[in-house]
Amino acid sequence: MDSNINKTAKFDYKMESLNEAREILSQVYQSLKEKGYNPNNQLIGYILSGDPTYITNHNNARSLIRKIERDELLEEILNVYLDVIDL
Repeated sequence: MDSNINKTAKFDYKMESLNEAREILSQVYQSLKEKGYNPNNQLIGYILSGDPTYITNHNNARSLIRKIERDELLEEILNVYLDVIDL
């Protein structure tokens, strides 16, 4: 009998979600930059308002950003910032 059958597998949804948010933010940021927009301003506009028109359609960025909840995007941004300032 396999001894692993009685062990509970652990799945960390939050970490998976944050990794996805990080990847999407990176792609959207690059798409905004390629189109000549200020990515910081556009992302702030989107996060505060929820209006997807702040995000370009270039490279499917608008569709990508809508895959992640705005609070998850904000959480990822905050996590990276806090890591940078080493809190």
